[in-house]
Amino acid sequence: MGRTNLVLALILMLSALSLVTARYQARQLFMQNEQFKSQARELDIDWRRLQIERAEWSRNARVDQLAREELKMVPIVPERTIYIRGNMP
Repeated sequence: MGRTNLVLALILMLSALSLVTARYQARQLFMQNEQFKSQARELDIDWRRLQIERAEWSRNARVDQLAREELKMVPIVPERTIYIRGNMP
């Protein structure tokens, strides 16, 4: 009877240790999951910000303004147009 109780107590201790270990691992995985969710939210916010920024950079009015101010471009007028006439084969 004493040996049976000892074996059962040993099994009980091992199962208790495995339960504690499993709970600890579950907590660690939960914390890691929350960190990944937080990182995913941050990346989603960055993605949306970049989409808005890309749309702003590609606006026609902005491109036109940069062409006029930085590149000193002017609109085409017929008086400044040069036509080249050559012999066509």
